[in-house]
Amino acid sequence: MKNEINTIWLDLNEELYHFILGKIKDEQVSKDIHQEVFLKIQTKIHQLQHTSKLTSWVYQITRNTIIDHFRKQGKTTSSIDRIELAEEQSDDFDYAKLTNCINQKIGELSAQHKEAIILTTFQEYSQKELAKHLNISYSGTKSRVQKAREILKVQLLSCPNVIADRTGKLLDFEINEE
Repeated sequence: MKNEINTIWLDLNEELYHFILGKIKDEQVSKDIHQEVFLKIQTKIHQLQHTSKLTSWVYQITRNTIIDHFRKQGKTTSSIDRIELAEEQSDDFDYAKLTNCINQKIGELSAQHKEAIILTTFQEYSQKELAKHLNISYSGTKSRVQKAREILKVQLLSCPNVIADRTGKLLDFEINEE
């Protein structure tokens, strides 16, 4: 088990810290939450049933820890909404690490869908913020983001380095060192 924790630390340490910092916007608090997340991982690793879902499991722990932090601070609005909206994604695939094929597939989306993916996934707009930015209804924004993700998911299945289960659910991807 110690080797598993070390591997998780090596693979996800910086990525998780930056994810937390992007949500919290305070370095010291982010470091505290980061440490708390790894303590939870260490104490709950035995609960993980499928190692193929390790990354999404770790991110779920991270999101829940951030939400708990905001709740302890008495914040119940946009800070928590932003994180909970991330949980509403149809799958847990991490689009943050890109490869040439994935970049190409995003580039092939229509302008509306590309903007929805880029702003919500990479610039961390909440769907409510995107609705204001686009000057369209919140439900229209949710539909646009969902449709963009569906189209992108289908397109990503043709990338040679994307790993999916037999139902087409995106599980992971291999980074090509090109």
